[in-house]
Amino acid sequence: MTIADFNPWTALIGGLMIGTASAWSIGLNGKVPGISGVCARILCAETGDTAWRISYLVGLIGAAALTFRLLPETATFAMAAPLPLAVVAGLLVGVGTRVGGGCTSGHGICGIGRGSPRSIVATCTFTGAGVVTVYLMYHVFGGTA
Repeated sequence: MTIADFNPWTALIGGLMIGTASAWSIGLNGKVPGISGVCARILCAETGDTAWRISYLVGLIGAAALTFRLLPETATFAMAAPLPLAVVAGLLVGVGTRVGGGCTSGHGICGIGRGSPRSIVATCTFTGAGVVTVYLMYHVFGGTA
């Protein structure tokens, strides 16, 4: 996707859908639907807690697969980095979510929505780290968009 492809209406609708689903999850069952927490607790979940986590992940992956199948033009992306760099970056993200006590969806959507000071600090931290990383990759290390 390029900035020329950006449509604020679809972004607004998507954001409203994500926010509404997160509010429902917290309001109806008290569960924060952050991906890192959902995944991390599948293997060591509380009694009766595993089914909703697996259903959540199946729905998340299934919805994306169904969208790509029905609307193939939405899947027009490619790896922007060499595979070894992507693997290292993914591992660092995983470590960061454990150290930070959650991920972008947990802190940025659910935590800020609940007014959590810890989530506000975490969101500012990972957003700032992302800005610095993009700057370094494109302006210091010579990456291209």
